[in-house]
Amino acid sequence: MKLFRKLLKAILAAVAGAIAIAPSSLLACAACTGRTDSSLAVGMNWGIVTLLGFVLTVLSCFVIFFVHVARRTPPDDGEANPPGASE
Repeated sequence: MKLFRKLLKAILAAVAGAIAIAPSSLLACAACTGRTDSSLAVGMNWGIVTLLGFVLTVLSCFVIFFVHVARRTPPDDGEANPPGASE
C-alpha cells in the first residue's frame, strides 16, 4: 500500500511538472494572445454585449419606475398641515 502511494505521488508530481513547463500559449485565451479573429474572442465579445444589455435593461427599469412614481405623486399645494403643527 505504501509503495502504491509513493508511485501515485511520483506520477502526480510528474504530471504537475509537465503541466508547469508546458508552453504558456496553450493556456492563454484569445485576449492574452492578441488574436481578435478567433471564435473565443467573438464569443467573449458577445458575452460582454449580453451582460451590458442586461445591466442597461435593469437600470432603465429603475429609471422608468421612479419617473412613474414621480408622475403619480400628487403635487404639494401647501394647504396641508405639516406634521406636528396644531390646528
